[in-house]
Amino acid sequence: MLGILLQAGGGSAMTGNLVLIGGIIVIFYFFMIRPQQKKQKDQKKFLDDIKKGDMAVTMGGIHGKISSIEGDTVMLEVDRGTKIKIEKSSISLESTKKYKK
Repeated sequence: MLGILLQAGGGSAMTGNLVLIGGIIVIFYFFMIRPQQKKQKDQKKFLDDIKKGDMAVTMGGIHGKISSIEGDTVMLEVDRGTKIKIEKSSISLESTKKYKK
C-alpha cells in the first residue's frame, strides 16, 4: 500500500517539473525570442523604406543624408561634395530615430 502511494506522489512531482519547464520556455520565448524577432522585422522594414534625401546614422556613428540607393549599397553624403558608399544594412534604425527627434 505504501509503495502505491509513493509511486502516485512521484508522478505528480514529475508533472510539476514538466509544468515548471514549460513555464520557463514560455517566459523565455516572450521575453527573449519574440522581441528579437520584432526588432529584426522593424529593421528590415526600415531599410526597405529608406529613400533619397533621408537623414541616416550608420552603426559606426557616421551621420549624413542619403544621396542615392543602388541595390544593397547607399551613397551617404556626409558633407557638401563628400560622399561615401556604404552597405544598406549598416544603417542603424535606433540611432537614426534618435537623430530625427
